[in-house]
Amino acid sequence: MAQPARSTAVEPTDAPMVWHGWGDPTQRHGLPAGARSFLEARIGPLGTPRTPVPLEEVRVGPCALDTAARAALIEVVGTANLLDDHRSRVEHAGGKSYPDLVRRRRGEAVTAPDAIVRPADHGQVQRTLEVCVEHRIAVVPFGGGTSVVGGVEPERAGFEALIALDVGRMRRLTSVEPGDRTATFEPGLRGPQAEALLAEHGLTLGHFPQSYEYATIGGYVATRSAGQASTGYGRIDDLVLGLRCATPRGELRVGRGVATAAGPDLRALLTGSEGTLGILTELTLQVHPAPEVEHHEAFVAPSFASGAATLRALVHAGAAPHVARLSDEDETGTALAQIGGARARALRAYLRARGIRRPCLLVLGWEGTPAQVAGEHAATVTALRGRRVVGLGTSAGASWAAGRFRGPYLRDELLDHGVMVETLETATTWSRLGALYTAVRAALTDTLRRRGTPPLVLCHISHVYPAGASLYFTWIARQEDGAELEQWRAAKHAASQAIVDHQATITHHHAVGIDHRDWMPDEVGELGLEALRGVKDRLDPTGIMNPGKLLPTPDAPGGPATRSTPAGPPG
Repeated sequence: MAQPARSTAVEPTDAPMVWHGWGDPTQRHGLPAGARSFLEARIGPLGTPRTPVPLEEVRVGPCALDTAARAALIEVVGTANLLDDHRSRVEHAGGKSYPDLVRRRRGEAVTAPDAIVRPADHGQVQRTLEVCVEHRIAVVPFGGGTSVVGGVEPERAGFEALIALDVGRMRRLTSVEPGDRTATFEPGLRGPQAEALLAEHGLTLGHFPQSYEYATIGGYVATRSAGQASTGYGRIDDLVLGLRCATPRGELRVGRGVATAAGPDLRALLTGSEGTLGILTELTLQVHPAPEVEHHEAFVAPSFASGAATLRALVHAGAAPHVARLSDEDETGTALAQIGGARARALRAYLRARGIRRPCLLVLGWEGTPAQVAGEHAATVTALRGRRVVGLGTSAGASWAAGRFRGPYLRDELLDHGVMVETLETATTWSRLGALYTAVRAALTDTLRRRGTPPLVLCHISHVYPAGASLYFTWIARQEDGAELEQWRAAKHAASQAIVDHQATITHHHAVGIDHRDWMPDEVGELGLEALRGVKDRLDPTGIMNPGKLLPTPDAPGGPATRSTPAGPPG
């Protein structure tokens, strides 16, 4: 039944991602057969292919790092670890959000950092921050560069210069305690590198976000991320035991022992702080025994609502597996269209014979020893009885597992065809889930239809909890020539407003960055913002740390932060 564990099958690599898209461009395989015709039937004719401009044509601003500041930084990290060549600046000119990619693909990187500084250890990080305070240099922490919400966008906020502080040299597993099931990491370790090192000790972190191939341990914690198997292993914030942080005011260490009643938990303050308070330089995390086997299995629910009720029943029965993912009717239909041909027709006929005309794919996955997987699988199957789900077996589940890190590559293909592809995620209680789902879909659909670019809106549940679940939306529409960012901003604004209007979180695991900061008052309240600003003022009194992220700052240059106003329809 179960297959040998393949969680670390992604080969560790130190290579940077391509500057205009995701990952290694040699891993792109074109649009799946039939995908173009399917999309044109849903969103209209695709545009003329749009390839990125050549790297040498990407515009960057003049370097603002003066001679004294440069010399001081070189004294800390050495000449070889202060980079200001064109390619390095472009590669660090933001993350992988839709606006990031649209701008860089058309040759705009004028906000690129003036230099990239690559410290080797905590001491060099601390001294780098001291230099930046002295010379009024803004600092953008940079790990894997995988942010999709503007989390590493260079914002100068009135400072003399800006550097990207790249932690890529800090990539050691510094200690492991198998008996405690703890491990201490430097922040620059990428997911596959960390898993390979832990595997030598028979352990796993069990954290596999879609950005796993390139995201770093420090980035996981700084953004409070969730992995695809977090229902079983826990979100990253569940795993944080201790942190060491370099701040402009000095070193901050938090976390002693495994539990404490000594006041508010400062680990939680740094987890999700997105580099606005300091640089995480050492992270002690809970780890788990590496699974001997994995088992992924697919089922089909007759509707999204009934599938959500099934997931709720599983988690309330204590039978939710490590992976629990439910696609809505449109996301399932899109997957079937990619299969195409006789196979898809046979599957639809099989489901119709069982009364399911608009199927919703449910993928469940278990990990552990053979005995654990067999027992947990049996408990889940028992809990599924009477839920009107139809089993599809292991091949569809294994197919999902094999391709679970491929989504960002497909986005690059669609961008080349003049198609906007964007995602957003949220979470709410089970009782509000249906209304939230309907409202966000309607906000995206109505906004983009009014602009003359009707979208295909897809959604899935990817994480479940006793009280509720996450919703992960993908929308696909033709790009508006010359107004791509205005089009994106209108859709993003409408969906975000629908989220906060329904009392859901503005982000479940993508973090805040720039894209969600204007909705933070809805998330934590004005007094909550004052408290967070107070902490930042204490740890970063000159405001050099990742300016413009997380907090809407009323005293920033240019006046109070205001929620972005969406552009209207063209013409």
